[in-house]
Amino acid sequence: MTESAPIVTVTHPPLGFAARRARIGGVVMRDFAALRRSPIRMFEIVFWPTVELMVWGFVTLFLQSQQVPFVAAFLLGAVLLWQVLQKASNEISIAFLEDIWSRNLLNVQVSPLSTVEYVIGLIVFSFGKVVFAIAVMAGLALAFYGFGITSFGVALLPFMALLLVMGWSLGLVGISAVLRFGENAQVIAWSLVFVVQPLAGIFYPVEVLPAPLQTIASFIPATHVFTGMRTVLNGGAVPWDSLAWAAALDVVYLAATLGLFGWALRYARAHGKLSRFGE
Repeated sequence: MTESAPIVTVTHPPLGFAARRARIGGVVMRDFAALRRSPIRMFEIVFWPTVELMVWGFVTLFLQSQQVPFVAAFLLGAVLLWQVLQKASNEISIAFLEDIWSRNLLNVQVSPLSTVEYVIGLIVFSFGKVVFAIAVMAGLALAFYGFGITSFGVALLPFMALLLVMGWSLGLVGISAVLRFGENAQVIAWSLVFVVQPLAGIFYPVEVLPAPLQTIASFIPATHVFTGMRTVLNGGAVPWDSLAWAAALDVVYLAATLGLFGWALRYARAHGKLSRFGE
């Protein structure tokens, strides 16, 4: 009889913060390198937001000529903040879908990169794109229409933060749908944020909605942001209690969507879907 070789168990030391930060930075730098080499994609970051700003900007000029200045300010403010929500949702979805389109998703999943690090990397990269696009739009709004983003005052940062978190939650739902149902579910990743648009009172107060829809709208964080925006632009105080409720909803929704994403990823792995993406 031959003596069997002893079983050797290899253990890896726990990753420290520096190692995790380096991996997250790797995801960001990878996506930035791909973006930098695609002038069309860089152009797209600001093209559609700029077109939307120009269209609504000319509408505000007309409204100002009709002696309704507050409505004009409401529309420009709504366009700027709406872009934060829309791009936060779409950019994180696009970053994930590009891994599918380039047939790189399986490579990412078998690498030492953890799921948490991957998601954080997508969020950080999408945040950079949102900030760049909003900075461009804010400059155009000030130059063409005299509307400064500082009109929001101290509420600007909480407004944007609440919309960013909600956008990321919607983006994770879209990604989860693609993982669970395949590439045919890409339409969900693109359009989910537009389902929220008519309920969140972006360009009009939620009071114009039917009573049942007003109840639903009260559970959408963006509703409280855009209501607060109109209050601030009208000279009122920042509704911190309403924003606190929106922040609590954001925390609940983000936790739920992270759980949904984790479940969808496990499902895709268990059913061999990752290897079929991009075929």
